[in-house]
Amino acid sequence: MRDSGSAHLIDGKARAAALRAEVAQGVAAFTAAHGRAPGLTVVLVGDDPASAVYVGSKGKATREAGMVSGEYRLPADTSEADLLALIAKLNADPAVDGILVQMPLPRHIDSDRVIAAIDPAKDVDGLHPINTGLLVSGRDGLVPCTPSGCMRLISEAMGSIAGAEAIVIGRSILVGKPMAALLTNASATVTLAHSRTRDLAAHVARADIVVAAVGIPFMVKGDWIKPGACVIDVGINRIALPDGKTRLVGDVDFDAAVSRAGWITPVPGGVGPMTIACLLANTLKAATARVHA
Repeated sequence: MRDSGSAHLIDGKARAAALRAEVAQGVAAFTAAHGRAPGLTVVLVGDDPASAVYVGSKGKATREAGMVSGEYRLPADTSEADLLALIAKLNADPAVDGILVQMPLPRHIDSDRVIAAIDPAKDVDGLHPINTGLLVSGRDGLVPCTPSGCMRLISEAMGSIAGAEAIVIGRSILVGKPMAALLTNASATVTLAHSRTRDLAAHVARADIVVAAVGIPFMVKGDWIKPGACVIDVGINRIALPDGKTRLVGDVDFDAAVSRAGWITPVPGGVGPMTIACLLANTLKAATARVHA
């Protein structure tokens, strides 16, 4: 906890740049030792514009880290069987260390079946049931990228969080549930809340750490925040402005919370940059584990 009054802005861009530099050094050492660079392959099904942008960003970051970037852009009417066949091919390819299937998938494809088909050792999204089980049991595995990035920001800001009260708002398998598990593994006392939690304000007011990942603009009010708390805003919501333009905002009312929090992430520029950086770190981790398996 810090004194409130003016929160320290957590610079996700700077922390992500530092992590990407660390990964690039690790990739260079891996390549020198094993005669090949780690490989990450991303699969996109359909033509969702936001997903296409994400896939392009991931490919660029992968190449900048010195890794081999693979990419499959499949039409929206690709069958589930064809997608599963591609995943089987990538599972068997020794040059592929990480596989990421961009979500969401078209409705006719069962995303749970697709995730379960990925080799857990190559599941750099950390969503395979085996990796989920390793996380919940406190064992080493591949952890979902956004929660992993959040934990890095929290740890850098606060140091040890043993005994701290934490609340995670949002219970998705992508962020909320793994975030709660990571905080629990770090010996925080964790409340997992969501949009239907009763008296959410009272829960937030007790928390030394607030992670908002519910996808509702400004849901977390500034006067809910405990003075000196660490506020991590995962939300990325686009809202319309009176002049017809739009802007990105988080799940936390930043302008009101910044005067009470001890640390807070801005939106954009907070959690977002950490997600791709942690994806690169996961790919290097997967490659290293595979060559030593």
